[in-house]
Amino acid sequence: MAKHYDLIVFDWDGTLMDSTAVIAGSIQAACRDLGLTVPDDEAARHVIGLGLSQALRHAVPDAPESLYEPLVERYRHHFLAQDRAIPLFAGARETLAELHEAGYWLAVATGKSRMGLDRALESTGLKQYFHATRTADQTFSKPHPAMLLELIEELAVSAERALMIGDTTHDMQMAQNAQVDAVAVGYGAHPPEQLQELNPLALVQDFAELRAWLKANA
Repeated sequence: MAKHYDLIVFDWDGTLMDSTAVIAGSIQAACRDLGLTVPDDEAARHVIGLGLSQALRHAVPDAPESLYEPLVERYRHHFLAQDRAIPLFAGARETLAELHEAGYWLAVATGKSRMGLDRALESTGLKQYFHATRTADQTFSKPHPAMLLELIEELAVSAERALMIGDTTHDMQMAQNAQVDAVAVGYGAHPPEQLQELNPLALVQDFAELRAWLKANA
């Protein structure tokens, strides 16, 4: 069957890596350290996928400006104490290997920092599968379309031949803003009903379902 897409772009946290609870917990712990209002689980999960500084400003809007830099530092302290133990979702590695072998361009568009993504690519052994990556400290944060538009340009594909896969409304909105098709995964940071409101091509619940969709439609 002819391919519908040349480029498949993955979000990282909550899509490939099961890191939602660690990220939300690290945001909450950083707030406790500094005596700030601790966001509830829903609020802490909602900002996942944004660049870190932007995420903390959304999650803790009443913090004094002078405390955002210490908040970033405390977040990193808590996250880095756990990040090497965070697993990939079951089926993620096999799916990437299959897509790479099938000849797709693969990329990452993430709210992580460049240093954080590089560390994750090395520790998971997934670096070999990706042809290009963009992080929130390299360009505009989601839902701005810049990450997708830059990846499309770098890999010389057209927007209609690219597909975004992510677990947050930020991912879906970024894809809409870039005029790129999107598939939502319902096992990550944002509730499936919120993702469905943004009309992704599909909403899948695990990598087995995602692989089946990609084989039939990508």
